[in-house]
Amino acid sequence: MAIGIVSYGGYVPRYRIKIEEIARVWGRKPEDIRKGLKVFEKSVPDVDEDTVTIAVEAARNAVRRVNLDAEEIGAVFVGSESHPYAVKPTATVVAEALCVGNDYTAADYEFACKAGTAAVQTCMGLVQSGMIKYGLAIGSDVSQAAPGDALEYSSGAGGVALIIGSDNLMVEIEGTCSFTTDTPDFWRRAYRRYPEHGGRFTGQPAYFKHVISASERMMERMNTTPEDYDYVVLHQPNGKFPVRAARKMGFTDKQTEKGIVITRVGNTYSASCLLGLAAVLDEAEPGSRILLTSFGSGAGSDSFSLRVTDGIKGSRGVVPTFNQMMENLKYLDYAMYAKHVNKIVKG
Repeated sequence: MAIGIVSYGGYVPRYRIKIEEIARVWGRKPEDIRKGLKVFEKSVPDVDEDTVTIAVEAARNAVRRVNLDAEEIGAVFVGSESHPYAVKPTATVVAEALCVGNDYTAADYEFACKAGTAAVQTCMGLVQSGMIKYGLAIGSDVSQAAPGDALEYSSGAGGVALIIGSDNLMVEIEGTCSFTTDTPDFWRRAYRRYPEHGGRFTGQPAYFKHVISASERMMERMNTTPEDYDYVVLHQPNGKFPVRAARKMGFTDKQTEKGIVITRVGNTYSASCLLGLAAVLDEAEPGSRILLTSFGSGAGSDSFSLRVTDGIKGSRGVVPTFNQMMENLKYLDYAMYAKHVNKIVKG
């Protein structure tokens, strides 16, 4: 039985802040930040937007794209590291907004930035077993960063929803595998508002080790090489890491460029590589192959070998593409940005 993506939908808030505006407040040179991170601006949630509302919008776009009956969805999993409740699922709110009904299972996932792809793997297993017809896997985040921290320049907001099933596929999932260790490169303790990180330690022993290991393991299992793929989409903590990792594995910049979205929206955490995948799927032709690899601090990576089917053609022109979402933007100064991220509202 072939398992894959029946539909996908994304959502990115329209608000943005430019890197030079953040650098101005903290007395930094914007050209140094842009050169170091390869990020030029990032998305900012509105004062009434959070992980739930972003997940709902992405999921609605996925359902609307193929006019799916939401009651056929048998599982809803939302991956995020910014769930609004410590005890109260995000997934049930999303399901209620979609009118899924009551005959479904649900859970919230958390594994730093790879919780969305972990949800995809769970949905694959449930569909393969015959327990459900369709599963909804979502990566959604309103990324946190302490004021003045290096993360503030890249932490964005956005979400992607994938409907996983075995019929009417637009993308076949040829295979998946994971690579996981206990590597404490990034964390947030209970009751702490902002995460902490290990600086440069987040690079080689964390990101590169896991992303490259998972990707190479996936290609070994599939008996493929970089030349067999038209696109490679990797998690994007900044604009440099995914390009460097891809080059180390033998991929070209041309295979990477379509899936790089962080330069315009920042690191959307659990939605990061999934948003890159959505941008690729907006343009990919049937028969195209994609290597997709996530990364979550703590640490682990999920890798997928994907093949686009003829079903992709009928899905276009129904919901906004990634590039269309980038057209209607509103830029904020730092004061308004602080109001948005701190959810300060009158009343």
